[in-house]
Amino acid sequence: MRVLERTVDFDGYALFEALDAQRAARGLSWHGVAREIWELSAELNRRRADHPISPMTITALAKRGDTTCQHALAMLRWIDRSPESFLRGSPTVSAGTLPIAGPDRRLRWNLHKSARSPGPGLYEAMNARRQSDGLTWAELSLRLGCSPNQLTALRTVRYATRMSLAMRITQWLRRPAADFIYAAEW
Repeated sequence: MRVLERTVDFDGYALFEALDAQRAARGLSWHGVAREIWELSAELNRRRADHPISPMTITALAKRGDTTCQHALAMLRWIDRSPESFLRGSPTVSAGTLPIAGPDRRLRWNLHKSARSPGPGLYEAMNARRQSDGLTWAELSLRLGCSPNQLTALRTVRYATRMSLAMRITQWLRRPAADFIYAAEW
């Protein structure tokens, strides 16, 4: 039995529709969209010799309705929208303003405290509230509609979690997603 906390779902399908509308308005192919998203952090990408975002990563939103929280940030940056603008129904928190990221930076979720992150992350905030509310990981996972492992794994995750889960957590914390997003320079 699922006992979900009062949160609304992140709508990855609506994100895809917004991306598609922007793509059509600019006369771009999906390869062109991926290239423009990647070029938003051109200096950082050259310095790191990273691999670009794939057009398939973007178009998979139309099939799955979800993506990783890190990929979602790149897409949101391109269309200049907040994560909360894609919450279905009435969001339980107001949107924060995403950090400004120049060509030498990339927006990243601060999922857990690390040497590269600017302070306590999503995991630390979630764990602190869980403890203050006297919840076990199993009880919290029921409230958030996921497994306990999906929550505890945020403590050591290297790359990302699903955007839908990240947004359920921020709503449960009653904080805007922007509180856990920073402009990374690596």
